[in-house]
Amino acid sequence: MWGEDTKKPMLDTNKLYLFISAALLLNITPGADMLYVIARSLSNGLKGGIVSSLGVAVGCLFHILLAVIGLSALISSSNLAFEIIKYLGTSYLIFLGLKLLIQKNEKLNFTQKNVNESKNLTSIFRQGIITNVLNPKVVLFFLAFLPQFVNKELPHVNLQLLFLGCFFTTSGTIVNIIVASIIGSISKRLKDYPKLWLLQEKISGILIISIGLKLAFMNRK
Repeated sequence: MWGEDTKKPMLDTNKLYLFISAALLLNITPGADMLYVIARSLSNGLKGGIVSSLGVAVGCLFHILLAVIGLSALISSSNLAFEIIKYLGTSYLIFLGLKLLIQKNEKLNFTQKNVNESKNLTSIFRQGIITNVLNPKVVLFFLAFLPQFVNKELPHVNLQLLFLGCFFTTSGTIVNIIVASIIGSISKRLKDYPKLWLLQEKISGILIISIGLKLAFMNRK
């Protein structure tokens, strides 16, 4: 990429190649976002997994914008802001997990689920955004990871950060959608076995709660 000064590239090519390699390795490493997508794919099938992946991606874009305009640095330096965001995120994830755990057998009416699918997918998309936005670890990740691949001697540092962040989010979303496709195909087969479907929803609830608890005990380091 080239800036206004045609003699100077906007991105350091050597750092860019290194960034792409590191980003892809991090994207395929299971983390909170991928586990959330897996849980949603189990509970809501392929469409639910894909929609949750897109919700997570929008949440990541929010963090990227924070990093670009400098608010991430402010949040990461404030113990109070970090703790507030952390416990809001924890509470929200535990709430979502408990909703799955306390579902009753009458919710196994798949015809009704199909009728409400559009509404459910909108809710899942919104939940994916909120789950990611309320994860302060994402704030710290982008703040610590992206600047390592920025060349301050080149123009448009903010655009460098924006490009790197968008690339990381896009590649991560592709990986999550692939994971959702695999898990969603398994989930689809479970619909023929209502008791197994109910069991996997409980497992999904436990998985989401565990993500929340992990977030609760996370420190800033």
